[in-house]
Amino acid sequence: MANIFSFEGFTPVVHESAFVHPNATVTGNVIIGKDVYIDHGVVLGSRVKVQNSALIYHGATLEDGVFVGPQVVIANDPMPRAITPEGKLKRAEDWEVGEVRVLYGASLGAGSLILPGVTIGRFAMVGAGAVVTRKCPDYGILMGDPARHLGYACPRGHRLGREAKRYRCAECDWTLESPEGTPESVWVGPSSSSRRG
Repeated sequence: MANIFSFEGFTPVVHESAFVHPNATVTGNVIIGKDVYIDHGVVLGSRVKVQNSALIYHGATLEDGVFVGPQVVIANDPMPRAITPEGKLKRAEDWEVGEVRVLYGASLGAGSLILPGVTIGRFAMVGAGAVVTRKCPDYGILMGDPARHLGYACPRGHRLGREAKRYRCAECDWTLESPEGTPESVWVGPSSSSRRG
């Protein structure tokens, strides 16, 4: 049985077809969907939601409030090989685990792949199908293969518009002052004003 703890009066909800390794730690008000795999040593904070068929391998730590979309893979081997150079089957001691940290409130879109050695920032948004190979800043939006930093989102998930040296949400008026990193591309989707009609 995994280290599953009640927190704030809530016990995690784990689908019967999900596998949570006995050495994983799952805390509190967590939902784990159908056919999810949680490897040994994985840590899930409270209020985490893991959708169907997600695979989370050891070395992963997900802080409170993280959303993991369906079929997300959080990988842990930066140089995967089945055998050593001598042709012998690799054992646990023959490779180093690449850690992944997903910080408070971040969201990983359906089918995204998070490669080892990556940190996903607080309230960051990773788009569906993105292949994340490097750090994502707090509130950052990453999309594509390989994933590129294309902007910022407010804690509610709305895209922020640029205003001089800050970013602002047209929906909730939340602002982000002097964010780390610079988006690599101009957003080509609909503007906030055109969505609002």
